[in-house]
Amino acid sequence: MPLTEVLGQIFGLVALGFCIAGFASKSDDRLMVLLISANVAFALMFAFFQSWTAAALTVLVIVRIALARRFQGNWTMMTVLLAVNLLVAWATWASVTDLFPLAAAVLGTVGMFLLKGIALRVVLGFAAFAWMLNNIVIGSVGGILAEAMVLVTNVITIARLYRIRRKYPGIEP
Repeated sequence: MPLTEVLGQIFGLVALGFCIAGFASKSDDRLMVLLISANVAFALMFAFFQSWTAAALTVLVIVRIALARRFQGNWTMMTVLLAVNLLVAWATWASVTDLFPLAAAVLGTVGMFLLKGIALRVVLGFAAFAWMLNNIVIGSVGGILAEAMVLVTNVITIARLYRIRRKYPGIEP
């Protein structure tokens, strides 16, 4: 296996650790901070696999997380970021499989700007599935494992949040 692929696998596993910690958190703020760290590792992973659309959109994911924390609910900011995602995808497009990172970026953008709690995690789960499909295409074992663990951890956290909501009606965890 070439060194670039080995490094890609390693960065996928690093991202895995950050993702598990983030999605296990009941705090949206902590989730966002840990996702920034995970996405730095994912961007490096995609670059080592020469998956340029995924790498570029992942850099935008980092920007999106920072902006969504500051401008939660801001439709204008969300729309601008969605347009930038489309422009970057168009500029880096290599094949039809680049639809996977684009779908993930769009879902993540809408979720992070407009949703909280359980709804946020459901949409981010769909985004993780799209990223997983991309990782299958490029052959990133670390990336596949990271997204699979994100999905499992996300489902567990959604169940925990749902139990809290049922136990304490009126409180949005």
